[in-house]
Amino acid sequence: MNYLKYGVLLMFVLSMTGCENNKWEAHEQKLIDEYIKSLGDTAYVLYPSGLYVIELEPGTGSFPVDGDTLFFKYKAAFTDYVQFDSNDPYNTPYKYVLGSFKYAEKGVDEGLHYIKEGGTSRLLTPSSLAFGFEGIWNIVPGYTPVLWTIKLDSIRFGLR
Repeated sequence: MNYLKYGVLLMFVLSMTGCENNKWEAHEQKLIDEYIKSLGDTAYVLYPSGLYVIELEPGTGSFPVDGDTLFFKYKAAFTDYVQFDSNDPYNTPYKYVLGSFKYAEKGVDEGLHYIKEGGTSRLLTPSSLAFGFEGIWNIVPGYTPVLWTIKLDSIRFGLR
């Protein structure tokens, strides 16, 4: 009989946790929707993963593929444009092997596939493609979408 009580209690706790998560997911979606609406006619491309991409400056080179080493500058901000990270002040491009997920969020890794060499794009990553439901340190709260402005300076081609 006690097992039944504990089972019911466990189901209640889990359902309440799910409600709390749904509240934060709804809040995050509202932030994304408000940001997109604020842009007016500016058209982001929405990919199946939930990643939004808009080209700011077209590149003239090729698109990178997994295994290529990329050199890029980035700025990371919230949807209200408050910046919380950048490698721009150092004037040194970030070096990253595409597809490695080493030191890059899923959304950044995916988004880099859609930027031609020499181009600049803005990625809107939902938390599921950025810092998740936990966030990161005291900088990015959980369930927070992130804007990444990325200029892909150059590509050193891997094995193609």
